[in-house]
Amino acid sequence: MLKRKIDNYIKRYYETTRNALLITGARQIGKTYSIREFGKSFKSFIEINFVEMPEAVEVFKNAKNSADILLRLSVITTVPLIKGETLVFFDEVQKCPDIVTAIKFLVDEGSYRYILSGSLLGVELKDLRSEPVGYMGVKDMYPLDFEEFISCIGINDKVIESLRKAWKNRTKVDDFVHTKIMELFRLYLVVGGMPAAVSKYIDSNNLQEVTTVQQDIIRLYKRDIAQYDPENKLYIEEIFSLIPPELNAKNKRFILKRLNENAKFERYQNSFLWLKNAGVALPVYNVEEPKMPLLLARSRNMFKLFQNDIGLLATQYAEGIQLRIIKGDKNINFGSIYENAVAQELIAHNIEPYYYNNKKRGELDFVIELNGEVLPIEVKSGKDYELHRALSNIMDCEEYDLPEAVVFNNDNLKVDGKIVYAPIYMVMFLEKNNDVPIYYKVDLSMLQ
Repeated sequence: MLKRKIDNYIKRYYETTRNALLITGARQIGKTYSIREFGKSFKSFIEINFVEMPEAVEVFKNAKNSADILLRLSVITTVPLIKGETLVFFDEVQKCPDIVTAIKFLVDEGSYRYILSGSLLGVELKDLRSEPVGYMGVKDMYPLDFEEFISCIGINDKVIESLRKAWKNRTKVDDFVHTKIMELFRLYLVVGGMPAAVSKYIDSNNLQEVTTVQQDIIRLYKRDIAQYDPENKLYIEEIFSLIPPELNAKNKRFILKRLNENAKFERYQNSFLWLKNAGVALPVYNVEEPKMPLLLARSRNMFKLFQNDIGLLATQYAEGIQLRIIKGDKNINFGSIYENAVAQELIAHNIEPYYYNNKKRGELDFVIELNGEVLPIEVKSGKDYELHRALSNIMDCEEYDLPEAVVFNNDNLKVDGKIVYAPIYMVMFLEKNNDVPIYYKVDLSMLQ
């Protein structure tokens, strides 16, 4: 059983609200498994999968009200509906938008609890007749992040907390622990965070079998492209296949001319959006200035395109590269692999990453907004990680007045002025502090 952070999220969600919850994300990231595990806490658990039961789509079509929906539900399942003790799971809801619209009536009726899941939701659920705002929460799910991965591999929670403490206090990690976690990070680059690949590794330690699982997932993604967007499937599949070589290019920016000498962004825009909305690619846009809010400085058609899972990226590179990555082979260019891992980690933590590029000052791998500040990030896979012209230019700029920057690298943690040099695995501790309440009260005493 893989321990996932979302398991606690789902549990807390249903303890604090009567609303339904929709979990969305790419295919094969473990949505259904986590929901089924949560369903074990109910006396009765009903699962309706609209891909495996296409007839169910017709059953719920044009239902008039909650009573009508529940009557139809009782017809297609043999599992009893027990008031107050039943969780109803609607899976692959992209195939049945009517049930998403109807959730507000079911939540209002109040006899049972509801949870929904699906893939390609950003692609398919665009034309809902009525979105259930106020009746349904939405939670994005991603492949296992690095903390989840090492926890599943067998690293004790106390070790992870000691690493978190070192990050928070900006202190050096024990050398033996640092060396071992770096080895696990390189293993993560190969295995990635797809639950099937992680489970296969835990069961067998066989990287060839892990690769087979990963290649099956890539083939599944390509079938999805052909199935869900037949008009643009050639563009989308070509873009998807170009992600590894484009990341390995000198500036890692996605160059449209690789697709077609006369390619224009407007022509391919929908294809990029399809990959993003399906959750299989992660665009990271350029910003012209490292100032809050970064979104206002975003360039619409300059971006890097990362794979949604680092293991899927690694398996698309040369065959036999896996062991060389784990051993830290110095002849391998780790730059693109490290950057993909960082982008994936940030997005899994609901942090929107950007990159900065300026002819005068240079390029930063990432810039993010974290707890009210802009944080520049450089990712260095070699020994010369203290050489960073662009980062130095930005940190010396009085106009931006940035309090801190992070350079993720292979060595132990140290601080030099405003720059934190941190081991690459500590990207797992870049998280938003959402637990701090924000209070503001207007003083009306002078108007009373």
